[in-house]
Amino acid sequence: MARRQLSGIRVLDMSRVLAGPLAGQMLGDLGAEVIKVERPGVGDESRFYGPPFFKSGVARDETESAIYLAANRNKKSIAIDFTQPEGQALIKQLITVSDVLIENYKVDTLQKYGLDYESVRQLNPGLIYCSITGYGQTGPKRNRPGYDAIFQAEGGLMHSIGYPDDQPGGGPMRVGFSIVDVVTSLYTDIGILAALYNRDANDGAGEFIDMSLLESCVGITSHHAMHYLMSGQLPVRRGNAAGGGGVPSGMFPCQDGSIVITVGNDEQYQRFCAILQRPDLAEDPRFKTNQARASNRDLINQILGDIFMTGSSAHWQSLLVQGDIAAGQVNNLQDVFNDPQIRARGTQVSVPHRSGDALRMVANPIHFKENPIQDYQAPPRTGEHTQQVLENLLSLGAGEIDKLRGKGVI
Repeated sequence: MARRQLSGIRVLDMSRVLAGPLAGQMLGDLGAEVIKVERPGVGDESRFYGPPFFKSGVARDETESAIYLAANRNKKSIAIDFTQPEGQALIKQLITVSDVLIENYKVDTLQKYGLDYESVRQLNPGLIYCSITGYGQTGPKRNRPGYDAIFQAEGGLMHSIGYPDDQPGGGPMRVGFSIVDVVTSLYTDIGILAALYNRDANDGAGEFIDMSLLESCVGITSHHAMHYLMSGQLPVRRGNAAGGGGVPSGMFPCQDGSIVITVGNDEQYQRFCAILQRPDLAEDPRFKTNQARASNRDLINQILGDIFMTGSSAHWQSLLVQGDIAAGQVNNLQDVFNDPQIRARGTQVSVPHRSGDALRMVANPIHFKENPIQDYQAPPRTGEHTQQVLENLLSLGAGEIDKLRGKGVI
């Protein structure tokens, strides 16, 4: 087998639920050995966040929820109770042979067990220790708990999404899935990879990475945040109409569904009007330039709304794509996985599952030409690899392992 991008890197994944496990999964996809630490007899609490649960041809496994399966492939699972001294000793031994540790416990939780960064850094001076919390290690809110929806609210994302207050259904709206967890995992991986490069290219020193979901949320507000910082004005919520860039842009209902378009500049707008067979809109001074269209956004959208309702979404998409105008139909997930482009790119993969059935998953979206990501292992059972890891990495004998099992440490 070809050497993978992160072959030789070992990650101790002490995280649970979503942001941390997704970060570990990405590293596993890239070839790192990822060892997931779970509670004996319980495991990652996200295992039980269902329904739905994976159902094989034989039975349903109610420790394999969709959210757990989405974030834990390409990992080994070991079950260790680190509230016990023997469990802490095992974790410390694993730290000495690992490159990266990811944890997402509340601030100071692991300090009680001697597993915080300051307590373990001397065990492995090259360790990259990444802590993911809601609010970060410092500041007046550092000890607060929080979940994705809270950070969408506090980080400004929710206020930027939705329809204006004076429209039906107006008001702030959250993204429907856990977008802050997902984005935090990606920022986390960037930080880990940068720290690994710095360690290996320079002085060999490790690093402590302090990640917070709140700051990750603020980070993804991007140009909306910049709009405010430059002007002091709050960006206006526009529903499915784009708030910046080219106009017209947004979602328009058609006879059988909806279409989303973006007309990026004046040259595109001229072609767009020709496709619609509305040369009058191309010459109208209220719409002739992008600045003019932005000033008359509601009016041009109203006119286009009437036009798009005269045909199907497929009809309009076909015409617009032929004219090199960016357009797409609004797909549900069934539509997505039936899309010929999605199929051509291999975005869905089937992973062998221990039940003998296939587990369908979303493939990693990174495409390497020389060494593609194509080896996927199904997420493990709780503690599935405990004995293997303790024997192979820590050289524990069968008797020692049985004794730890008898005490409930593993």
